[in-house]
Amino acid sequence: MRLKKYTDYALRVLIFTASKEDGTLANKKEISEVFNISENHLGKIIHELNKLGLIETIRGRSGGIRLAKPAADINVGQVVRAMEDDFHLLECFDRKTNYCVITPACKLKHVLNDALRAFLEVVDQYTLADLLTNQEELQELMGIK
Repeated sequence: MRLKKYTDYALRVLIFTASKEDGTLANKKEISEVFNISENHLGKIIHELNKLGLIETIRGRSGGIRLAKPAADINVGQVVRAMEDDFHLLECFDRKTNYCVITPACKLKHVLNDALRAFLEVVDQYTLADLLTNQEELQELMGIK
């Protein structure tokens, strides 16, 4: 299984934003430079994270973004589910586009569905705060300090 870059980048935005000192806003330009992601693409991700209530955007010359709630209240599994548009690991996971003739007897879809459930159960156990236990190291690598 592979998550989309969109989800990966959304998690990076959250990690970066949560790594800022209290009250310090993150901005799209610095996130773009740290992770080498286009500002245009980041804008879409930031917009989505804002719609989900995970970050707040502050407009204006000295604006930026900050977490909308404590990192301990942002569940990684919920972020992954919100950012991924589907979890169709195989053709047969989507009834609308499934043309596989062995679907009625195939056991593979059950194995992969169990694996997907296990993956989601694991990421559900973590919050954004759990991803920041090495915050000083992260800050140094991202050039925040």
